[in-house]
Amino acid sequence: MSIPSLPAVPPPAKAAEQRWWSKLGPGLITGAADDDPSGIATYTQAGAQLGYGVGWTLLLTYPLMMGIQLASARIGRVTGRNLTETFARFCPRWMVASLVLLLLVANVINLGADLGAMGDSAALVLPGRPAWYAVGFGIVSLLLQVFLPYERYVRVLKWLTLSLFAYVGVVFAVDVDWAAALRGTFAPDFHWSRAYVTTVVAILGTTISPYLFFWQASQEVAEIHRVADDQPLRVAPAQARAQLRRLRLDTAVGMGFSNLIAFFIITAAAATLHAHGQSQIETTAQAAAALKPIAGEFAFWLFALGVLGTGMLALPVLAGSAAEAVASYFHLRKGLDLTLARGRSFYAILAAAMLLGVGISLSGLNSISALYWAAVINAVISVPVMVAVMIAASSPKVMGPMVLPRKWRLLGWLATAAMAAASVALGVVSVT
Repeated sequence: MSIPSLPAVPPPAKAAEQRWWSKLGPGLITGAADDDPSGIATYTQAGAQLGYGVGWTLLLTYPLMMGIQLASARIGRVTGRNLTETFARFCPRWMVASLVLLLLVANVINLGADLGAMGDSAALVLPGRPAWYAVGFGIVSLLLQVFLPYERYVRVLKWLTLSLFAYVGVVFAVDVDWAAALRGTFAPDFHWSRAYVTTVVAILGTTISPYLFFWQASQEVAEIHRVADDQPLRVAPAQARAQLRRLRLDTAVGMGFSNLIAFFIITAAAATLHAHGQSQIETTAQAAAALKPIAGEFAFWLFALGVLGTGMLALPVLAGSAAEAVASYFHLRKGLDLTLARGRSFYAILAAAMLLGVGISLSGLNSISALYWAAVINAVISVPVMVAVMIAASSPKVMGPMVLPRKWRLLGWLATAAMAAASVALGVVSVT
């Protein structure tokens, strides 16, 4: 008598592959890193100065982010090369050097501003001087990148994305005028003024930033090296259907998460700071401290600790994307999966970027102003990088038969045009 066989139980790895959240990785981390202390400061400033009236910007940035980030990720997954290596295939060397230099300058400024904001926030909840904490965070982040194996480090970064829910908590801890918030999102009242245009450009710059393009592309390349069966899609087209579907899901969730959190930060600042006449916020510490008498101790702690969590997520993205771009330009070994012995040059570049950032954080710059203007700088320098990304993603020479589909090309070019228009508008209001 035969015994009926039981249905086969899929092994744990296969079961995990079937869960949609197991497919989240580079896109989720990139989207979460977008809401770094620079982003938090910019969104807080926007909400404090203009109230609920700038919520509409997040409806605009989500599809535009999707277009340009998907183009960047697709380049990495299809070619097995990061953006610097890809640009070198069709751009003169001087042009590649210029793009890498722009990225490096923006990232170092961003690192310094983020570290300064983290130091200010830590000093609010712990004894000690902000400068000590800024140096400490920079050193800890650097040591983690150098000595923690890449596979474990990625897990740490994924868990750090949860720190962004602090800003969801702030919104539900305060009294929000949801009718005004919805009007500002879906039926805004536009203004042509220097303050309004600069704020919109800063929001675009902190949301659509060059380091995000470089990071997501390089992390797709790192995933190819990490997973034994994965190969660049140009040489393994059989993997294309599953991998491109994963890319779309990962990018859609990551960018959606990023924009949703940004909306909550603007809303929280509008409901508290703007509603109580506090439109000028000079430091991150002042922003957190201003919440305490208005929204209570809970909102204060959430805001301060959220800056620290998102900062620790953003620091390796900023330093790592800069180091990978520079190392690629000089044809050096690169990647956070390298041991210190094999990646001395790469880690030296990464350490130099981090130390320059620490130096900027200790220079006495106003942290909110530095964060805010870092976002504006990102907006201006994004345009040439985005043009290069879109040319690469649309080129059969680079992508073979897997060029970016027409609808995503349209969104990517719209994102590029929006950033160019925002930069021109900033120039116009600055001289009038």
